[in-house]
Amino acid sequence: MQLPARPMPKPTAQVEPYFEVLGAELTIDFLLQFGGAELHFANDPKGRSAVEKLVGSQKAKALAESRNRAMQKRVPLAKQWLARMLHWQGRSAADIARTLRATDVSVRGWLKERAA
Repeated sequence: MQLPARPMPKPTAQVEPYFEVLGAELTIDFLLQFGGAELHFANDPKGRSAVEKLVGSQKAKALAESRNRAMQKRVPLAKQWLARMLHWQGRSAADIARTLRATDVSVRGWLKERAA
């Protein structure tokens, strides 16, 4: 997929530790799958966790190392940041609203805040 020419939305403080380890695309997938959950990150992943299946063993281990330094106990929902990233990727407000289980009014408000 070719990404738009406009600058990518900057990760929020709660998203930054995930973004540093996973990059933009994988952070989006990770937050959509695990946002709101309290997760345990194994220091020595064995290939059995849903996290490892999504991100791979190396990144799962890096998340465990980051978890000890900078991450909150619960994975953030980060709906506003996700809305901005999905919009940056070219998705419509209605599609974003369905993906994030939010109203289109909320999504438009989040996108408008970013533009201001």
